Amino acid sequence: MNDQITIRGARTHNLKGIDVDIPHNALTVVSGVSGSGKSSLAFDTVYAEGQRRYVESLSAYARQFLERIEKPDVDHMDGLAPAIAIKQKNQTRNPRSTVATATEIYDYLRLLYARCGTVTCLHCGGIVKHDTVDEIVTTLLALPEGTRTYALFPIVRAEIKIEPMQVPTTEAAPESPAPKPKKSAKSKSTKSASSVLGLSSITDALKDRLTELRRRGYNRLYQSGKIVEFSTPESLLELDFTQPIFVLVDRLSLSPDIRARVVDAIETGYRESGEIQFHTVPRDGEGEGKPQHLRFSAAFECTTCHRAYREPEPRLFSFNNPYGACPRCQGFGNTIDFDPNLIIPDKSKTLAAGAVAPWTTTKYRAHHGEMIRAAKAAGIPTDVPWYDLTPDQQRFVEEGSGSFPGVRGFFAALERKKYKLHVRVFLSKYRGYALCPDCRGQRLRAEARAVLINNQNICEVSALTITAAQNFFDNLQLSPSQLEIAGKILEEVRQRIHFLHQVGLDYLTLDRLSSTLSGGESQRIQLATSLGSRLVGALYVLDEPSIGLHTRDTAKLIHIMEELRDLGNTILVVEHDPDVIRAADHLLDLGPGAGELGGHLLASGTVAEVTANPASITGKYLSGRLTIPVPKHRREPGREHLKLTGARIHNLRGVDIDIPLNLLCCVTGVSGSGKSTIVHQVLYRALMQALNREDSQTEGSTHPASHLYRELSGTQHLNDVILVDQSPIGRTPRSNPVTYIKAFDDIRALFAAQPDAKRKGLGPGHFSFNVPGGRCDVCEGDGTVTVEMQFLADIELPCEECNGTRYKSSILDIKYKGKNIHDVLNMTVKEALVYFAGHPKIVDKLYVLDEVGLGYVRLGQSATTLSGGEAQRVKLASHLATARSITNRSTTNEAAAKARSRTLYILDEPTTGLHFDDVAKLLAAFRKLIEGGGSLLVIEHNLDVIKSADWVIDMGPEGGSGGGQIVATGTPEDIIANPASHTGHWLAHVLNPSTPKPEAELQVTA
Repeated sequence: MNDQITIRGARTHNLKGIDVDIPHNALTVVSGVSGSGKSSLAFDTVYAEGQRRYVESLSAYARQFLERIEKPDVDHMDGLAPAIAIKQKNQTRNPRSTVATATEIYDYLRLLYARCGTVTCLHCGGIVKHDTVDEIVTTLLALPEGTRTYALFPIVRAEIKIEPMQVPTTEAAPESPAPKPKKSAKSKSTKSASSVLGLSSITDALKDRLTELRRRGYNRLYQSGKIVEFSTPESLLELDFTQPIFVLVDRLSLSPDIRARVVDAIETGYRESGEIQFHTVPRDGEGEGKPQHLRFSAAFECTTCHRAYREPEPRLFSFNNPYGACPRCQGFGNTIDFDPNLIIPDKSKTLAAGAVAPWTTTKYRAHHGEMIRAAKAAGIPTDVPWYDLTPDQQRFVEEGSGSFPGVRGFFAALERKKYKLHVRVFLSKYRGYALCPDCRGQRLRAEARAVLINNQNICEVSALTITAAQNFFDNLQLSPSQLEIAGKILEEVRQRIHFLHQVGLDYLTLDRLSSTLSGGESQRIQLATSLGSRLVGALYVLDEPSIGLHTRDTAKLIHIMEELRDLGNTILVVEHDPDVIRAADHLLDLGPGAGELGGHLLASGTVAEVTANPASITGKYLSGRLTIPVPKHRREPGREHLKLTGARIHNLRGVDIDIPLNLLCCVTGVSGSGKSTIVHQVLYRALMQALNREDSQTEGSTHPASHLYRELSGTQHLNDVILVDQSPIGRTPRSNPVTYIKAFDDIRALFAAQPDAKRKGLGPGHFSFNVPGGRCDVCEGDGTVTVEMQFLADIELPCEECNGTRYKSSILDIKYKGKNIHDVLNMTVKEALVYFAGHPKIVDKLYVLDEVGLGYVRLGQSATTLSGGEAQRVKLASHLATARSITNRSTTNEAAAKARSRTLYILDEPTTGLHFDDVAKLLAAFRKLIEGGGSLLVIEHNLDVIKSADWVIDMGPEGGSGGGQIVATGTPEDIIANPASHTGHWLAHVLNPSTPKPEAELQVTA
């Protein structure tokens, strides 16, 4: 293979036939302004060609579709390695997928617990195990030397009854056990007769067994301390066959010299009956000491109560397998049951104030009084908020005690009256998804949860954060035999946990659902997984892996990519972060503009070479020739504030936050410190509820948000709250930016007003690809058709009827300025601004897209192809257009002006995918929103945005359980002055370039 990937004449999308060389075994970063062609080069050219060559190696069935798959538009490509793309979109929607399963850590944990776990009995808590020969010998030889003992085994091999697997419990009261029949005098009198009958039947059954044992040399039986020779059938008459009878294997006087005899006796007993017993016998003259009876079994059973169990195997610990999943919740961890958040909706209330909602109704108020009396008798305070009660006190209210049935007992009683309509209606108010009562959200059946390592089961280990899991496995104490089995397993687990820690995800728990991760977190998990797989000779194509990562942790990410490179892989990264760019071995800078103005290779080489190149825009920012200026004047907080007190969820523990309005406020902090939690899940939900708004994006919107905080004040200063997050603007190929900002309505009206359209009787609806009429009937306006590949992923191909134009030919004949509707949808925003000059209604709406740095996006680009950052900026443009239109009308409408001044915009990392040059444009758009009367609350890691903020709220100090606190608040200068703020350390260098840049601490793999 060549020492580089050679690309000649790349023309994919807006690339202008560029020639690029990407060195192998090196970290290559592709930089440039947004829309300059970075993703077109990295993903749509290099990675797409790698995928095409992979498909060529597949079966003939798959290859028959290959001719219809579009090849990257490139003249020549050589030296291409097997390509793996790691994008920043989180595609996982499987509710069973977790961080541990996605990184393969859980697979190794299942194997570890199956092979090295200690099984405990579900009934008595004893140890369940096989008694090995060596363990038995060690136990016996530990007895005093000279101890006399008989080695015995039962005459009949006992049938091993394995404990049945756990079955789901029900809420109904357990049935009382059936009463045992009383023994009557008649039954007692017939006991001896039945014994005789039993004796004859047992004797017949044992006849062959006894004959066989005698033939094999066993001539002595043992019962109740007596040894009986059974040379003739008559000798057996003195035995009671209703009691246990044993075969005497050997008589031993214990000493180290007879180890071989002991071993032989044990193996004989195991072979004949599966168990061996040793009964000690006192010597003559030693008195009647209490004899010891030691029993050992080859079966996998409890050493205390002798219940037999199945041996654990890896599938027992899988919640994706019916064998291991909790039978009640099927491995999901929650069931449709009575939801505690609906029963106790406001956790700031006390028991006396009516925290338990069902008992505040007139019909069931008596239960409230009963609870108060029971609580006082149990010493539980009734004047303390619910969330300040201890778990045991809360459990008392939920499950009851003694004569007090508790909440669960109350609902269980009502369940028996479900035949009444009003009871069913009442119960339905409190049903929802709740923790599974059997597994308590741990997803596995009881048998799996009973297997322990270091007194923790696999569910408890999975609930640890990455940092805690690292400490657990580093300090894991195992026996030499366990260590020999688990050595390689532990090495793999420790390695993967270390990689997760290195990519800045130490605050995540191993059982965190993959579907709840952000795009940046998902990408870094894939990166850690790739490093754990130890692939060599591959090409990794990464899409902004620093997204969502605090500047403090960027050095760890760079170190991970360098480790991946040093294994012998080629790393190609699309990135805007200055630290990642400076760490590159090779840098490609594309530009100079976006869309049709981009696609040129401005500079190529080392970072120093690109920095010195006057044509490189990235080089100008890296060298400091271009900078985003610090505002000369910051807006000062006024009298209007939002104040949220007592926020409690996840790692927030009674946090109070004060947000000044009418300015740019940034929420900062290391990853996992609680920024998104307090802004999205608490503040946004609380404001939506206070302003009587409904939003499908509100997580858990079926529950009131009041239980998440104590008090919210200042809502009278707001008229609306708008969340501008990174969720897609549409989930179908027909959704695009121009339809989202409502500009397509005016464009369709313009085409319908053309003379040819009027002659054909075409209206604006005929130019829509969302309704029948003018759209292609084959693809229904998608422009593509989906081909099912049977055992492969489905493939989307251009529609052969319309050739991907989405419209019928009669619609495409209608033209304005020489272009039809399809040509217009293929224009970039910048091109469309020139094309529609003279139509202010269209230009005004398109202009805001250009203002937020989306001038390179094509009007008809499918919403499914937009990154999270692009989707967020499309939403921002839509709100900016709305704000501008209201502001323009406000000169004559004072009410509109007042309404406009009461909107809070919440944004989550709006700089995602933005170059330095585009961040300046975004800040200008922020200023226009504020000038229009809005307030901005922005979650951000980008130091250029933070230094431009009017007010900063820094959270931390660490992530996960080490975070959830307000570390510092104030202007950026105030944050710098606080020594506890990680953000302040890194911000100091940006505000004052003369300040030395802090160095990040790295943990190097041993």
